[in-house]
Amino acid sequence: MKKLIALLLAMIMVFALAACGKTAAPAPTEAPAAEAPAEEAAPAEEPAELDPMAALVEAAKADGELVVYGSCEEEYLAAACENFEKLYGIKTTYQRLSTGEVPAKIEEENGNPSADVWFGGTNNPYDGLAAKGFLDNSYVPMNAEHLTKDIYKDPNGYWYGIYTGLLGFMVNTDELGRLGLEAPKSWDDLLKEEYKGLIWLSNYKTAGTPKLVANLMIQLKGHDEGIQYLVDLDKNVQVYTKSGSGPSKNVGTGECVIGIGFLHDGITQILDNGYENVALVVPSDGTACEVGPVAIFKGAKHMNAAKLFMEYALSPDCVELAAQHGSYQFLVIDNAKQPEAAAQFGLDPSLVWDGYDFAKAASDTEQNVTDVMDAIAASGADTGADRFKTE
Repeated sequence: MKKLIALLLAMIMVFALAACGKTAAPAPTEAPAAEAPAEEAAPAEEPAELDPMAALVEAAKADGELVVYGSCEEEYLAAACENFEKLYGIKTTYQRLSTGEVPAKIEEENGNPSADVWFGGTNNPYDGLAAKGFLDNSYVPMNAEHLTKDIYKDPNGYWYGIYTGLLGFMVNTDELGRLGLEAPKSWDDLLKEEYKGLIWLSNYKTAGTPKLVANLMIQLKGHDEGIQYLVDLDKNVQVYTKSGSGPSKNVGTGECVIGIGFLHDGITQILDNGYENVALVVPSDGTACEVGPVAIFKGAKHMNAAKLFMEYALSPDCVELAAQHGSYQFLVIDNAKQPEAAAQFGLDPSLVWDGYDFAKAASDTEQNVTDVMDAIAASGADTGADRFKTE
């Protein structure tokens, strides 16, 4: 019996050892995943370029100040310069000078100008200074892209337009009625004997307006006929004012019965000064327009501030101030609001004679003025300072 039990125990031990000797098969494993390619490092971002206008503003602020000569009306000049100073924190001083005074001053300073920029007036004197090398064309304003026509900028980049205005007549209707006269309708009408002593124009040597008159008459009639027309017109002119806006300022009072000048100046007298007896006439035989520019003087001491002022002058921030301060010229940039007053009085830049040659006027102005003044003097007319005002 004991042998049987011992045998059974021995067999159990054998089976147990056999079971313990077997090892479990390893669990199947997935093939190792292929390593994802390492992501390429993103290229380092290049530093963003500084916005050109922001860079210009910073450079202009470093200049610290700006000096402006202005030939537009003083109220507008003051508003424009004060707003520039407010916007950019650049000390801005200004002086109002006629378009004849500025060239005389700049030429006398001969490359060492006491101002940095010239603002407003008429383009013919700008052309004269550019031809003599006193304007700088090294900077092209970014805002010039908003100009609506090529004629509103100098082809060589010496000046850029900010406004334009129609040349015409302003008449005092009360005085004409008292005298039993009708208003002139054309340039040729101005030569009538009945208007003797009733007409005012500005001085050819001190203002831009009569330079435009001279260029227009010579282009309309030919050189000799145009000069003769101006000699004949002189017989009816009572006085030549220093400033181009001088005649318009005396029409409402009746001191001047017929004033030759820019019609937006007449609008100022009607709307701002209450002269309802002033009427505006666009000459039926053709007229021209001024372009009121902005330019940098060669040798400007605050060049970056001058460049920034150029940008400002060609922006709504500047030009829309005009109508708020009694200047109702047409604006020549496409992102500014036109003054409603100009349309209200039936004025439109399209009324300009389409034969007027701006380039020819630019090259001929100085000689035309010399020829006119010589011819008037040769006719025996009074060319003294009491009649041709310089103050």
